[in-house]
Amino acid sequence: MTVRTLDGLDVAGKRVLVRADLNVPVRDGRITDLTRIERLSPTIRELSEKGARVIVCSHFDRPKGKRVPEMSLAPMAAALGEVLGKHVHFADDCIGVQAQQVVERLAAGDVAVLENTRFHAGEENNDLTMSAELAELADIFVNDAFSAAHRAHASTEGVAHLLPAYAGRLMQAELQALQKALGTPTRPVMSVVGGSKVSTKLDLLGNLVTKVDLLVIGGAMANTFLAAQGVSVGKSLQEAEMHATALDIVALAKASGCEIVLPVDAVVSREFRADPPTETVAIANIPADTMMLDVGPATVADLVARLGHVKTLVWNGPLGAFETHPFDAGTVALAHAVAAATESGVLISVAGGGDTVSALRHAGVAAKLTYVSSAGGAFLEWMEGKTLPGVAALEKIII
Repeated sequence: MTVRTLDGLDVAGKRVLVRADLNVPVRDGRITDLTRIERLSPTIRELSEKGARVIVCSHFDRPKGKRVPEMSLAPMAAALGEVLGKHVHFADDCIGVQAQQVVERLAAGDVAVLENTRFHAGEENNDLTMSAELAELADIFVNDAFSAAHRAHASTEGVAHLLPAYAGRLMQAELQALQKALGTPTRPVMSVVGGSKVSTKLDLLGNLVTKVDLLVIGGAMANTFLAAQGVSVGKSLQEAEMHATALDIVALAKASGCEIVLPVDAVVSREFRADPPTETVAIANIPADTMMLDVGPATVADLVARLGHVKTLVWNGPLGAFETHPFDAGTVALAHAVAAATESGVLISVAGGGDTVSALRHAGVAAKLTYVSSAGGAFLEWMEGKTLPGVAALEKIII
């Protein structure tokens, strides 16, 4: 997909509406992670320095169409100002008179943040009237919120049809990374998919086996695939009702020329807690009263060896229960191997999804991969091969 970008765009004196993702983690009224705001800042800074009047809109949390004071974007406006190193204006609404008055007072280079778009029911309903009211505030629309692009909302998709629409720098970087990973990748391509349930990643697995050369399945999902093939997995978490589906995915993979890679050994325990007694056993020898909670060293060695033969890696989901020590070992070991291969220039590595980002940070290598996406649901839907409304609305019309 080819989208319009900011390259060569003259924004001097123009009102530019930027759809951002300011849905940052907040605890006790305090922002606990500025990552999304920091990653957004290059687009806003570029537009401001080119003389645009920058108007930022975003959702936050789930107010369900009502004004909820605790879900105001006022703290995010202040945080954005700190990141940019300049005053950021704030409008107490995202449409209507209050928004219009703030926008009218902006000078070239000024930045304003509008109140939570989800304070209006028209946002999630992709209401044409709300889209039009947002469009009235601006001359140009820039979407820099890939993480919200899988939603056809007024501020992500509706307004893009009413104004000249462009991708911001963060959106552009995300799309370029994903294109390298699954669109026109350098082969061979290996994908690592972890997580607890096959049922939540059916579309993902079905799409990947037609796109990649190696599909590594980890986490409790691997238990389901192993059990479907007759392996006794003891008391491990698995979905017995998904056995037939797992076998269908294996058959589709074989027909598509994709090799599915499952664990060859596991770290098991009789209880799930931090630092319990554990055993490392071959997959064929899992005791009936134990649970598989991480892949074992032989599996890690196998995956690292395979890394040496691939050119592109796409990663979504940990290999084990990484949030509980010592069941983070497999994920951390693979993360370090991926980072080393990436830094040596032999691997393009793209990762995304909430648990994946947390696991890579836990391993201390999040900054060492080619690209790590902070867009959970949108990243997953892209990997599933679905059209993202917020991205499709930015597509160039080629005559």
